[in-house]
Amino acid sequence: MASQLFAPHYAKPVARKLTEGAALRERPDAASEALAEMDAGEEFKLLDITGAWAWGYRGSDHLVGYIPASALGQAPD
Repeated sequence: MASQLFAPHYAKPVARKLTEGAALRERPDAASEALAEMDAGEEFKLLDITGAWAWGYRGSDHLVGYIPASALGQAPD
């Protein structure tokens, strides 16, 4: 992946479980295209949270997008 994307640094993803179902969206906007529906209990690899939106990827297939931050469970200790 590093050979395909330029970034000044890379973030290590933090595995989180969804506490409720949520649409994985193309942009941090409820009106943007839903790329997939995620179920409660699914793993989401969190890269960043900005305001009400979490950016990362679905653990099962690495589909990248945004979900409402409120759908994420607590960070593991």
